[in-house]
Amino acid sequence: MSSEALYERYKDALKRGHVAALHGRTEEAIAAYAEAAAIAPERSTPHTIAGTALLRRDLPADALRHYDVALQISARDEAALLGRAQALSALDRRPEAADAFDALAEARAVVGKLADAVDAARRGLELAEGRDRRRTLERLIKRLRATEPGEPGRIALERALLVLDGQAVATAGMVDSEPEPEPEPEPEAAPKPEAAPEPEPEPAPEPEPEPAPEPEAAPEPEPEPAPEPEPEPEPAPEPVHRRALDRDLAPGAQAPTLAVEAEEALDAGIPGPALARLLDLAAAYRRDGLLDAALDACYLALSVEPDDADLHLALVELYDERGWGTLAADKLGLMTELAALDGDAATTARIAAARRDRD
Repeated sequence: MSSEALYERYKDALKRGHVAALHGRTEEAIAAYAEAAAIAPERSTPHTIAGTALLRRDLPADALRHYDVALQISARDEAALLGRAQALSALDRRPEAADAFDALAEARAVVGKLADAVDAARRGLELAEGRDRRRTLERLIKRLRATEPGEPGRIALERALLVLDGQAVATAGMVDSEPEPEPEPEPEAAPKPEAAPEPEPEPAPEPEPEPAPEPEAAPEPEPEPAPEPEPEPEPAPEPVHRRALDRDLAPGAQAPTLAVEAEEALDAGIPGPALARLLDLAAAYRRDGLLDAALDACYLALSVEPDDADLHLALVELYDERGWGTLAADKLGLMTELAALDGDAATTARIAAARRDRD
């Protein structure tokens, strides 16, 4: 079988796994991901996304096994490093989880993701205090500050500094402090001398006679009113900016129905309708407060239309709502560069509007 045919089988297995995970059919999803792993044993992705599917179903021990396999294949798989740290934390294996966050921080720092590296190092220190861990976080903070970071980087710095300062305050509170000396009493003020009696006021002088009134002057003629200025034309209204997930869903549209429609569109193999149905599904999940399911729908859409601007802007919105500001900012930065290379003025304008929404 040709390499292209194998790759198509690999993609098909991943897609079936995504769809099954999207519908909550975890066992079916894991089987599909295992098929993808058998087709491409050199790839860590099937094991990583299998772990993520299990972790979202609150099965951290099972997820951990998949993450470990993924990291045996690719030791720098950032998603697997993050998932492993989260699984260990969910299992309350705090020292191991802290070590896993340390490894994640190192991997992120190597590729220049300093804000994300600071976040990972902070989480490691929160789980397990250690001198070396503290020094690593301080070193990463210093590197991030030198880059003059934007808003996501500043948020990462603030969170990290709060952890460092909070632990410093806790340590300082263990030392007994000396009692402050009581203030000495102030000397009593000397009594003020009695004031001399005020002199009696002199009688006011008699008023002088008022002068005779002058004759009234003739009224001045009123000036002619100035001509009223012509009204300035009203500025044209700015076009209404719609966010990527502000979809016109049919009244009463429910996520399960939209999921079936999305699956049918995927089976039909027509990218445009499949993308539209998946974005509708993501919008419905977000409306219902299911952000992870909305992200899954967008990730599945990436296998259909990986270069669609609406899809990537939808991911930016979901990243921000999940609190992943650094990831959202990185994606907007990459989109800006690509739009500039393509000379795509419309996409550049949409990216600028998305940035304004985030401010």
